[in-house]
Amino acid sequence: MGIAVRAQDNKTAAGTTPPTLPGGTQMAPAQVDPKDAGKFKFEEETHDFGEILDGPAAEYDFEFKNVGKSPIVITEAHGSCGCTVPKWPKDPILPKHKGVIHVTFNTTGRVGPINKDVFITSNALQNPMKLHITGFVKPNPANENKPAPLPPVPPAAESPHGKIIDNH
Repeated sequence: MGIAVRAQDNKTAAGTTPPTLPGGTQMAPAQVDPKDAGKFKFEEETHDFGEILDGPAAEYDFEFKNVGKSPIVITEAHGSCGCTVPKWPKDPILPKHKGVIHVTFNTTGRVGPINKDVFITSNALQNPMKLHITGFVKPNPANENKPAPLPPVPPAAESPHGKIIDNH
């Protein structure tokens, strides 16, 4: 059982608020002994997409195994910007079992170097866990032949005598 503490925003490592006793006193989360915690072991923590074209999404599966003694529960994952979106297993990953963090990077309009992070919040020993994607987005030749969009037409000017029409 945890120790009672007074706290306004006492979040657990899993991102949830611990139980509250009458009077607003929250229970401190029970600490997991590091030797008993779940532990991520990723096949790779950094993935290099190499050179990819602007436009299509770049996707990669970061595969991992729980090499710890307790199940890993992933409560949240997010990219360092909105162009990097992870999907993670919602069910606990039992010891000696595998899981996947699927990462999608939106290349559209992002010509240049890729250097993004994915942060995973869980009850694992490594919390937060950070994954990394790199690469380079090249201009897409298919997009170069598209005509540029026309500028918006300004509204007609008004005068005391009516609208002014510009007929070049």
